[in-house]
Amino acid sequence: MRFRAVLRSLLLCSALSLPFLGFAQPKKVQPGKARVLLYKERMAAQFDTVDVVKNVLKINPLLFFRGEIPLYYERAISPNVSLEVGLGVTLRNYMALSFTGDDADDFGAGTEIIANPSYHIAARFYFVHDLEPQGLYLQPGYSHLVYSKDIGVRLPDGSFSDEKYRDERTFNDLRLLLGYQSLSVRSNWLFDVYIGAAFRDRRMLVVEEMLNLVTDEYTYKVEERKDRVPAFFLGIRAGLGW
Repeated sequence: MRFRAVLRSLLLCSALSLPFLGFAQPKKVQPGKARVLLYKERMAAQFDTVDVVKNVLKINPLLFFRGEIPLYYERAISPNVSLEVGLGVTLRNYMALSFTGDDADDFGAGTEIIANPSYHIAARFYFVHDLEPQGLYLQPGYSHLVYSKDIGVRLPDGSFSDEKYRDERTFNDLRLLLGYQSLSVRSNWLFDVYIGAAFRDRRMLVVEEMLNLVTDEYTYKVEERKDRVPAFFLGIRAGLGW
């Protein structure tokens, strides 16, 4: 009888302890989920530190030959995304690109180049998850450029009168660039190389000068043109980050 009483007491204690054992069991976590969460939290914490490069100023010296001098500012807003804005000035265009119909500016007398502001805005998506804005990227953006020049009216003796005609080309681009940006290991200097294409909307006032060989008189024709053409880009930028 005593043995049965002891056995009954043990069974009763075991039954009462089962719910507490169930609550004490740790929850199972699916492999990989906790590690990914911790990795993203760690990246976000490191991204907010002052030692991480998140701001970049860049120049593009090759655009000088196309008649533009821009300054770009890039700001990283996450380990994969940054925003870029550019402000510049358009001057003399030294290059003629036949596939887009762009003419080089006349280097002769009687042509006065008019400076105009240029604007760029873009978003940049990096393929590499990095704390700093570097690696392979894809960049959609918008650009606005205006090239202007005043062409003086030439007299039969070769001199110029005070009368002038305004030649103006306005370009609005929807651009898509593919590039690679690399920060120096020992400093905050960087290089950015890219290729790309654009859908260009052109609105132009084109001045044509014509010479009458019989009278030696010059006549001028101003033609308004509107069209849409492709444009292509290949360039390199250099800059400093902080």
